[in-house]
Amino acid sequence: MNLWNTALGFFWREESLPVLVMVLSIAAPLFHFHKEERKSTVNTLVFFFICMAGQFASGLLYALEFPRASNVLHEVFVIGSGVAVIRLWGELIFRIVLPLVRLSPPRITEDIIVIIAYVAWGMVRLRYAGLDLGSIVATSAMMTAVVAFAMQDTLGNILGGLALQMDNSIEIGDWVKVDDISGKVVDIRWRSTLVETRNWETVVIPNSQLMKNKFVVLGRRIDMPVQWRRMVWFSVGLDTPPTRVVTVVEEAILQTEINNVARDPQPSCVLMDMDIKGYARYALRYWLTDLTPDDSTDAAMRWHIMTALQRAGIKLAMEERSIHITKENEKYEEVVHHREIFQRMRTLRRVELFSQMTDDELKSLAEGLKYAPFARGNIIAKQGAIAHWLYIIINGEAEVYLETPESGRRTVSKLVKGSFFGEMGMMTGAPRVASVVARTDVECYRLDKEMFEGILRARPGIAEEMSHILAMRRAELDSALQDIDAESAKKGISQQRGEILSTIKRFFGLGG
Repeated sequence: MNLWNTALGFFWREESLPVLVMVLSIAAPLFHFHKEERKSTVNTLVFFFICMAGQFASGLLYALEFPRASNVLHEVFVIGSGVAVIRLWGELIFRIVLPLVRLSPPRITEDIIVIIAYVAWGMVRLRYAGLDLGSIVATSAMMTAVVAFAMQDTLGNILGGLALQMDNSIEIGDWVKVDDISGKVVDIRWRSTLVETRNWETVVIPNSQLMKNKFVVLGRRIDMPVQWRRMVWFSVGLDTPPTRVVTVVEEAILQTEINNVARDPQPSCVLMDMDIKGYARYALRYWLTDLTPDDSTDAAMRWHIMTALQRAGIKLAMEERSIHITKENEKYEEVVHHREIFQRMRTLRRVELFSQMTDDELKSLAEGLKYAPFARGNIIAKQGAIAHWLYIIINGEAEVYLETPESGRRTVSKLVKGSFFGEMGMMTGAPRVASVVARTDVECYRLDKEMFEGILRARPGIAEEMSHILAMRRAELDSALQDIDAESAKKGISQQRGEILSTIKRFFGLGG
């Protein structure tokens, strides 16, 4: 019993309980607020309790009458437990307290201060143990000089890492380009900076290299949001005026919400060069807000450019080659053309508006249809716009929505394959009642007023047949827009039919 009491008396001292309470009090908020680094806190606590156990072991040696060994062992484990306490205090101050007051010093600053505290604590304990600090400092100074000479590169990396963080040259989360490597900075350590590339590679760059050579911080400007200018290149023949190309592309892009593309500054299309081969080279410049999906955003922009040019009938420039066309090729193209016209006629027959037309009339319309693709997010029709054509969806889905000052944007209906819209604009010249946006990539046929006018003049009776269909469509749309009963909306169809017929005749100059 005397052995146990003697060992416990040597181990458990006046400061033991306050230190234990302090350690547990620091660990509690670290566990609660710093969940992502609980493992580090657990490891520090384990080390602390191992040191406490070591101090108890030194008490047993003291009880067994090994005073010198017990004192040395006790001092070693006291220093160890002090190191654990300093580590916990460092985590509490730098990772919880300072961020709460909106101070976020670099991680390397925390490491330096904690290490200085370790050294100071060790020196104080050695002084208490009776060692001469003067001789220790002199010896350590000589050793430091030798080590510094032997570890010039390592010290250069350490000082480089400290300088990089102190002057905010780069920060964790920045995108940088060093030589042919570009990626996101994920950590700045004593010796190196870690950069993760888009290819799931982690590149370790010595800090001294960053200090000696230039590097580019992508998308960062003082007091501005992170965004990086990108350029998507394309070429168009010189026979198309540049102003038309620029207008077509910019209108398509500016009307579309595209993920990770900044609205300010706005995307712009610029004529960059004219080649002797007969084409003009353009660049669509835009600002990327999330630097990770660069290639996929470039691809989306290319698709929007391509569909916009196709709708406008502008062809991308291609390398010219002389090709001898044989009769077999001509026959094949003729077969393909007939097949395409047949498919278009089938599509037109499914449209209620053209259900009363003859095969010859449908074939004439089919010849005049224009292929009009839209990328996801493109505005196909804008509320209030004047457009004298209708669209028939052959693939994809679109959404009809109405914008009002009172209720904002409200979805009215969804359009799928076989749906058509814009008939009132083509037949009467009326402005678009609602907007239509592509929910997916959408392929359409576009029928212009000019193509329909010839058929209508040859057989004016078609106008009477169509006026009834248009009146029914308007009643259904009014019912959806105004939230009224469908039957109530259809009561005035006869009157609307007469008004629509008169408008059609005026619009096409049919007279009567």
